[in-house]
Amino acid sequence: MAVTGSAKAPDRDQRRVSVLGSTGSVGQNTIELISKGQNPGQGFVVEALTAHTNVALLAEQAKALSPNFVAIGDETLRDDLTDALAGTGITIGAGETALSEAAARPADWVMAAIVGAAGLNPTLAAIRQGATVALANKEVLVCAGDLVMQEVSAAGGALLPVDSEHNAIFQVFDFDHPDTVEKIILTASGGPFRDFDLAQMASVTPAQAVAHPNWDMGAKISIDSATMMNKGLELIEAHHLFRMAEEKIDILLHPQSVVHSLVSYVDGSVLAQLGAPDMRTPISVTLAWPDRLEFGAQTLDLAAIGTLTFEPPDQGRFPALGLARQALQTGGTAPTILNAANEVAVVEFMAGRIGFLDIARVVEETLTQIPVAALRSLDDVFETDTSARRVAKMVSGS
Repeated sequence: MAVTGSAKAPDRDQRRVSVLGSTGSVGQNTIELISKGQNPGQGFVVEALTAHTNVALLAEQAKALSPNFVAIGDETLRDDLTDALAGTGITIGAGETALSEAAARPADWVMAAIVGAAGLNPTLAAIRQGATVALANKEVLVCAGDLVMQEVSAAGGALLPVDSEHNAIFQVFDFDHPDTVEKIILTASGGPFRDFDLAQMASVTPAQAVAHPNWDMGAKISIDSATMMNKGLELIEAHHLFRMAEEKIDILLHPQSVVHSLVSYVDGSVLAQLGAPDMRTPISVTLAWPDRLEFGAQTLDLAAIGTLTFEPPDQGRFPALGLARQALQTGGTAPTILNAANEVAVVEFMAGRIGFLDIARVVEETLTQIPVAALRSLDDVFETDTSARRVAKMVSGS
């Protein structure tokens, strides 16, 4: 289940938090909630902030929030960050090790929002200290789901989903009686190319692909949404978070992005979580858990919306969904291969070296070329990730 171990919410009078990936879309929304979303009697003290390359914004956030530790992932930017924070007394780190150091610092709650497989080690560092970890990085569970969930259980902390879909399920899932759940249903907007045919998709540009119709997200997640690989990764993530078999996880297109996901029970009841498409809501659910945080969210006006529509996704136009299901069914290192190949393919597409439809092709060919093995340790994860990236780059022609 998503909440694992014996973790209890800490004293709300003074909650110590860290934000990994604070300059990204999720990170900035988190900083906003921490900065101005405080209710009476609810306070946050920032322990650590991290970013990959955005020194200017990271320094601005650090000056505003006065964390004890700040880390930049790109080690070549250490001096830039040191200069930007001169005189503040804030301890500074740089490089991959510093990101994990930030995650391991004492905190009650950690936002894990480092994009891609690069977030695995820092997220595990946060989990191992027994913190409540708000997971915004689905790739962590895709790459190493069973291993990560074992770590959560061993540390006695909690792993709370930030993705709007999994957060919606988290809010309506009966963890005390999981046997009463018939299936879970992930909703998907369909992205900007929901109504495009394959010929139209073949000519789309990176600029078109990152322009999501409903959500304000980073480039990688937006492109994953456009290919619907995002939903495939969420399928795998949901399997680990909620201990649901692949065949008990459905996907529905819902262009309005109002119903964020649903849980169907054996008695015919279907429970859903609804809300305006605003990432601050799922973030706030994890930040305040088990309470609620008032931050001025838009009130949902169903009468004004008028119509909510649903339809099954077209597997022919969005083959990434089938590839993700196949990887989950295969198990072992298959999801790790899927994720690594997709990350490479997205970078190649963004650089203009492959077309939009080539993203799924690169992933499929990489899955075909690399033998699947058992996933027994984190070393297996990293070795598979490295091999898959090498093959994916060859398949993409770079």
